[in-house]
Amino acid sequence: MNHKQTLHDWLTYIESLHPRGAAGIELGLERVRLVYGILGLSSRLPALVVTVAGTNGKGSSVAMLEAIALAAGLSVAAFTSPHLLRYNERVRLNGVDASDETWVRAFARVEQARGAVALTYFEFGTLAALLVMLEAAPQLIVLEVGLGGRGDAVNVVDADAVLLTNVALDHVAMLGADREAIGREKAGVMRAGQVVVLAETEPPSSVLAQAKQLGLTVGQSLFQRDREFFINMPTADSWVWRGQGQGQGHEYVLPQPALAGAHQRDNAAGVLMLVEALKARGLWSAPVSAEVYAAGLCQVRHPGRLQRLPANVPVWLDVAHNPAGVEALAQAMRDLPNHGRTLAVFAALADKDALAMASRLAGQVDAWYLASLDGVRGRSSEDLARVLCPPNAVNRFHIAATEPSPFLAYTHALRDAHDSDRIFVFGSFLCVTDVLEQLER
Repeated sequence: MNHKQTLHDWLTYIESLHPRGAAGIELGLERVRLVYGILGLSSRLPALVVTVAGTNGKGSSVAMLEAIALAAGLSVAAFTSPHLLRYNERVRLNGVDASDETWVRAFARVEQARGAVALTYFEFGTLAALLVMLEAAPQLIVLEVGLGGRGDAVNVVDADAVLLTNVALDHVAMLGADREAIGREKAGVMRAGQVVVLAETEPPSSVLAQAKQLGLTVGQSLFQRDREFFINMPTADSWVWRGQGQGQGHEYVLPQPALAGAHQRDNAAGVLMLVEALKARGLWSAPVSAEVYAAGLCQVRHPGRLQRLPANVPVWLDVAHNPAGVEALAQAMRDLPNHGRTLAVFAALADKDALAMASRLAGQVDAWYLASLDGVRGRSSEDLARVLCPPNAVNRFHIAATEPSPFLAYTHALRDAHDSDRIFVFGSFLCVTDVLEQLER
């Protein structure tokens, strides 16, 4: 163990532990729960704990909750995944990425505790993240669920509250082929006695059935969009949040979140309901007001979510990586002003429905610049081109280039772009990461 001195050393090591390395996904809590217990951790952490689950919008919701809590004066630790540029991003302590030294200490503790237990990359990292956060002793811990819910390593913790952003088709081979099946997996993070917020108007019936089975009471512990809380009168500059429950009602006029896209109002609405419900139950210890909410929404930052790059033409990066995520991106494209062509830099993993994603943008993209992604789940740009334009099919997609990497596809699009054009880079976290990494160099 002594030879692992740096964070890079540890990451290289934990990638080698599982047969499938960093790409290995093996759901189930048996391994992580065993090591969790050996570390001496209780399923109830000594802080207010919120778990954020769902298909899309989790990371943005975590960032908004974190920003509002900091604006209210709480100390906050937040866990998200995956990272974009540096592993340190996976834990933020009061808005600052955890240091290499903190991660190294945590990895060493997990290694000592696990013995012969073969943890996956994500399980090892999740346990280390919990140690990093507990060392900081925050008042609020926010945990983003990785894949699914029921069998995700994050679910080893019994949270005080759950925010379920939405349920859409993604990872169907592991979670199920429809929203009902996926909803059952996502709802697996819910517990009796929790505050649970459902941030979409029509969640799957499997989610509602799980809430009923757990005895969650509507308006007391269970809060659903367009039933207990609402968005009214959105304009270019402001929107109105209105909520009710536990015998109370509140209304706030708020600025648009600093994160671009109309869908970020939906994420913000769920976060506000969560805070209001925790406050009513006496679990949220800091004062909140319209001013606090506004400050948090204006200060929130979350790279890779409709992130604007400084370039000769408008360039937007977005980690949309499933059809529902690309649908939100499509709406953002329509909302953003444009006088020229739209060029798309697109890459998708082999287990993603690339055709469904691209089809959400049919008629909005003038030229496609396809990129290869490496790794176990990778897909070549040539294969992606065959998916989008199979032989003898009506060609809805003008493919301008196929490149061996997202950055090369991006530079190709940048060379082709006219002054009035715009570029969107999307399809995978790996796609956005490659462009950001190369630009940073």
